[in-house]
Parts: sequence; C-alpha cells; structure tokens
Amino acid sequence: MSKRAEFSLVGVMALLASAAVPVGAQEHERSFDWTPLRAPQHLAQAQPSSPALEPDSQQELQIEASEGKAAALAKEAQNPIANLTSLPIQWNATPGTQWAPTSVDPSASHNQTLHVVNVQPVVPFKVSKDLTIVSRTIAPFVSQPWSSGSALNGLGDINPSLFFVPTLKGDVTVGVGPTMILPTATDRERSSKRWSAGPTGVLVVTKGPWVLGGLANNVWSFAGEKGQPVSQMLIQPFLNYNLPKGWYLTSSPIITANWNNPTGRGWTVPIGAGVGRVFKLGQQPINASLSAYWHAQQAEIDGEQLLGDVTIRAQVQFLFPKRPRS
Repeated sequence: MSKRAEFSLVGVMALLASAAVPVGAQEHERSFDWTPLRAPQHLAQAQPSSPALEPDSQQELQIEASEGKAAALAKEAQNPIANLTSLPIQWNATPGTQWAPTSVDPSASHNQTLHVVNVQPVVPFKVSKDLTIVSRTIAPFVSQPWSSGSALNGLGDINPSLFFVPTLKGDVTVGVGPTMILPTATDRERSSKRWSAGPTGVLVVTKGPWVLGGLANNVWSFAGEKGQPVSQMLIQPFLNYNLPKGWYLTSSPIITANWNNPTGRGWTVPIGAGVGRVFKLGQQPINASLSAYWHAQQAEIDGEQLLGDVTIRAQVQFLFPKRPRS
C-alpha cells in the first residue's frame, strides 16, 4: 500500500485527529504508514499457543477426555492443525504503545495500550482415512490507540486459512494450504484495504513430553484499493513441554516481516514464554494459558517504534472432542 493509501481519515475520525494534531502535521499524517498499529500482524494473526492432536488419534483423545486424563489431553491438544473442533479466545495487550510518531503528533508518547481479542474457531473435516482438512479463521476485535488518549474499537481484517493434513504414522504431522486476509475492518484505519492471499504450512513433531514445530505463511495483495502492494510474512515457531496433571510450558512467538517497509525495518521479533493447563470445567475440556513476549525487534514508522516493549497474551480455548460411538 502507498503511504497515502495507508492513512486516510474519514468522518468523525478526521475531526478528532485534526483537533489533536497541529495543522502543519496534518498533511504529513495523511501519508503516515499505519501498518504496525492496524491490529499488528503478530497479534491479529496470532495462532492458538496450544493444543495438539494427530489426525489418526481422535479415538484416543475421546477416551482421554471422557476419563479426565488432562495430562494426556494437553499433549494431544498442542497442534495448530488438530483434528479437533475448538474455539480459542485470545486476548493480547501491549501497554506503552504510542498512537503516532512525533512527526505527526509532537505530544505523542508511549502511554496507551493496544488490545487485540482474537476469536479463532477451528473446524476439521475428515475427507477420508488419508486426509483431513482443517479450517482456521481468525477474527480480531481491536482497541487501537488514537489521538488525545482515545481509541478506535471494532473488527479488524479477518484471516481464514485451510490446511490439508495427510494421515501420517509416527511423530510428524504436516499441513499445507491457502490463507487470506480480507479487508473486513469496521474502520479504515484498522484495515489494509486490500485483499491478500498466499500459501501457509505447518510442521509438528511430537516426542515424549515435547510438542514442537512451526507455522509459516506469506501473503501478497491481489485486489482492493490502489496503492503499494502488500507483501508480508509470518513465522511462528512453537515449543511445548508437558508436565503432570495437564500443565505445560509453552513458547510461541509470532515473527513477522513487512517486505514493503520503505526503510527496510519491517521486522517484528518477540521473545518470551508462558504456562498453561488443560482441565475440565464440568464436562467441558478447556485449555488456558498465560504468556508474555518482549519485542526484541520492532517494525518502524517514520524512524520510530510505536508498539510497547511487551505483549501479554491470555487464552481460553474450548475443546470439543467427538464422543465415541456406542
């Protein structure tokens, strides 16, 4: 997207910004690249830090869930292409975020918090004994810092993905397929305003108490408003170590790169870890986790890093294993 297309104030938001920004800065503001604050990709596309299930182990999962064997369920639940219907709800908070560079608003400072709540339904479809298709959709609800301490609240761009998962024997699970980013945001300031698509893939290895692997994708724009094309990459390595009674240690940083960043400084690289547990609330299996990630490297806008230094991620994932047939 071109810088002019990247930032466009409309309606009430234009009045709000003009009231907070000096007249001399308003022309520059219209060319301000909002990409890192538009539900940052490392948040809005954050995959569930959790649960793994090999495509050929559904029956085992059903038995373990019914018997309340939380430790075994946690290990089988830690795969982002699980043959398991689930509903993750993930909250990300980045305090100390600056709404705009000082070239736009000289009074701007790192004194606000970016919130992104991702609703991420996962639905598998067993095509045959040799193939499962897993549908994953990420719908981000964003509270984005804005001028005068206010915030823009609403839906961001939706990210659907499909993974084709062959049934493999052994410790390795793989899935590949397409992913898209749809310009569905309720405010233009939170949207890429472009239709984008590209390939995505996952590799998972399960060995003893360890579940590790990685997810990667790259999308390019192909339609939408005119401007600089979108080209951005996401890589998410994940590492889980399972403990007794359903507890586990986890690390799943989301690394992103905006290949069209005009300064070449489009990388965001977080480092961190957390803890989680799979348990039952009544008859409902739930996976809950809490983690923190320090941004070792951030994308820049006009030479400034606007995101806060740390993102806190909390997730509750409702698991829906199929009941065994009688």
